[in-house]
Amino acid sequence: KTLSGVPGSGGGAVGETKSVVQKDAEFDVTYNDTVTSENQTIYAFNHTVSRNKTEGVRLSVDVLSQDLDSTILFVVRQKQAVLSFQVPLILRGLYQRKYPYNHVGRTLCQPPTRAASETQYFFVDVSTLSSQGTNYQLRVSRVESFTLQTDKKFSFTASPSQPQYFKYVFPDGVDTVIVKVNSDMTFPCSVMSIQDIQCPVYDLDNNVAFIGMYQTMTKKGAITVQRKDFPSNSFYVVVVVKTEDEACGGPLRFYPLRPDELIDAGNRSKVLDVVVTPAINSKVYVMGMLFCLGIFFSFYLLTFLMACVENKRYGLVLLVCNQNNNLSSSSPADNGSTLMSFLFDILSYSLLYLSERSLDSVGRSRQESLSSVEEDDYDTLDDINSDKNIVRTKKFLCVADLARKDKRVLSKKYQIYFWNIATIAVFYALPVIQLVITYQTVVNVTGNQDICYYNFLCAHPLGALSAFNNILSNLGYVMLGLLFLLIVLKRDIVHNRALVRNDLNALECGIPKHFGLFYAMGTALMMEGLLSACYHVCPNYTNFQFDTSFMYMIAGLCMLKLYQKRHPDINASAYTAYACLAAVIFFSVLGVVFGKGNTVFWIIFSVIHILATLLLSTQLYYMGRWRLDSGVLRRMVYIIYTDSIRQCSGPMYIDRMVLLVMGNIVNWSLAAYGLIERPNDFASYLLAIAICNLLLYFAFYIIMKLRSGERIQCLALVCILFTAVIWGFALYFFFQGLSTWQKTPAESREHNRDCILLSFFDDHDIWHFLSSIAMFGSFLVLLTMDDDLDTVQRDKIYVF
Repeated sequence: KTLSGVPGSGGGAVGETKSVVQKDAEFDVTYNDTVTSENQTIYAFNHTVSRNKTEGVRLSVDVLSQDLDSTILFVVRQKQAVLSFQVPLILRGLYQRKYPYNHVGRTLCQPPTRAASETQYFFVDVSTLSSQGTNYQLRVSRVESFTLQTDKKFSFTASPSQPQYFKYVFPDGVDTVIVKVNSDMTFPCSVMSIQDIQCPVYDLDNNVAFIGMYQTMTKKGAITVQRKDFPSNSFYVVVVVKTEDEACGGPLRFYPLRPDELIDAGNRSKVLDVVVTPAINSKVYVMGMLFCLGIFFSFYLLTFLMACVENKRYGLVLLVCNQNNNLSSSSPADNGSTLMSFLFDILSYSLLYLSERSLDSVGRSRQESLSSVEEDDYDTLDDINSDKNIVRTKKFLCVADLARKDKRVLSKKYQIYFWNIATIAVFYALPVIQLVITYQTVVNVTGNQDICYYNFLCAHPLGALSAFNNILSNLGYVMLGLLFLLIVLKRDIVHNRALVRNDLNALECGIPKHFGLFYAMGTALMMEGLLSACYHVCPNYTNFQFDTSFMYMIAGLCMLKLYQKRHPDINASAYTAYACLAAVIFFSVLGVVFGKGNTVFWIIFSVIHILATLLLSTQLYYMGRWRLDSGVLRRMVYIIYTDSIRQCSGPMYIDRMVLLVMGNIVNWSLAAYGLIERPNDFASYLLAIAICNLLLYFAFYIIMKLRSGERIQCLALVCILFTAVIWGFALYFFFQGLSTWQKTPAESREHNRDCILLSFFDDHDIWHFLSSIAMFGSFLVLLTMDDDLDTVQRDKIYVF
């Protein structure tokens, strides 16, 4: 067929006749032809479309000419769809680099049909504006296995100019599936996308992110798809190979930055396989939630049973003591020794009891006002006659020497820890929750699953949450933190009742009971669970500090509690402690943002780390009886000269010196490691510093306790052994590393693994379970470790 009056192009003149030839074409036949600006070829195809059967149609084109100026335009006209592309196909990379492809393969979109069977026509128009003849090959073929079958793996090959997509239809009874795409080849980088059944299908590197859900991948990719998101009960699985590998962490090759220069991309074909498997059903969700609740409610039940035993034993012991001392005015029932009395106390006392109420009861019994007591430099009558420097610099100190301040003052001081951390928690959690909700909304709206670093092979959605299992497994921190608060509250009530009846053991024996730090620790454990859950709503590079901030808090509070046990008068105030922890979190954020490979930052941090270690060592060694002023260097030189050079005397406080020397060795080694290796995960590195110092101090405390002739009671010993075993298993699962935000999202997905517990929880969920139990056990160790001293006079308990 010939059309006249069509303007020519290239070398043709206006009004020149252009020849248009239409050919009836067939599937699976290769057409070799030539096109110029003076002729246009139209290939007419027809095929039968069935409503209950889907057949893919694929168009493959090769341009045989090496002249890049001879561009051919291919236009595919279908019912309700038009597809056009040019060959050579020019795809762009970073910095507007251009990659030409002479071989192009595209799958045609199949318009839906309502009839049981319908014959549809489509046309392939071939034209060019070049006056020179250009040879090409065209072939249209049917795609075998265009519709993916459940649990059946299908292999295929894709490249940047030859993307592939397949259709999947939800079978009856399946509401959620996981689409897994795998490859043995790390590179070239590719993108997998889930798109609704509509035309056109976005299957090129420059448009695959326009609709649907998508993620970059190297060897692994997985997306969970729910039926409710696709009204047609079906969707397309699209796989596109990118023109460059930088998005997947590949090397950035050097190219001359010349605007119009075309670059040979080389062979970028990739062999992949895809399989669609059903996801878990609602029964597995219910089983997962019941399992999680059952584990932690068992700790409540165990605590309840132990409370029964303890209250019964306490009542019998108190009855015998009262009879021996002829104290008939007191009875077990009067002192809350029965279980019913204890439960009534727990229900009737709110957390407000932690601050003023318990103190007021003690104050009323002594007919004194709490507001009249202040924490001055001289706290008691004894301190007026004996300066602190004399008491606190003795070679051998007892707890009585460092427990001279009024208990009401110290209780008020340490309860500030609880109120401050409660305030911090509120103001920290609110913007965190708002931010992660925004993150999740962005992921759901844009479909960009590179924003969040999930374990996509075990990420079970619930509502708007993409990985509900990772959020649910944090419940243990909250429940066990609350249980620890209840245990501490019970001890607080019992202790304050002992003070009210002027029990000599409570007044003059054992480690002074101050519960403010314990309340702060329980609150921090609950907040760790909440913030870890928030982090796992969308775990990524920018919000990792949500997951670690209260870990720093917990480590710091545990060290402060260990120190407070033997040094109640000179422990840091809440304001100082939280200011130091805020500085740690500040450095954590700086390290995450600026620390990656930044030598200057690591030098500054290492210097600050070492100086802070030296200052803290001096503070601990001299029990706070030193001053940081302009004369500190002069005094240091004088002490070194008189003690080490003139007299050659050893350190006065041997035990403290051993601890501090070991602590400095550990911290200097960690500082050197950070400066040399410069680890990418700065937040975990900082947390490792805190944990190493805590473990070192805890080991020192246990060793010195046993060395001083003290013993560890059965309950505390069981807690120590149980906690150590749980920590061991927890760390094993922690280091499995199912994802990492230190790498690209595609590289992170290479670490993804299937669920290992109830088909619902992965390795990291088990880390959440075990670490929450281990932290709870660690807190119980701190709470019960010195119970053996409750009947020992304080002037016989050594300070170390």
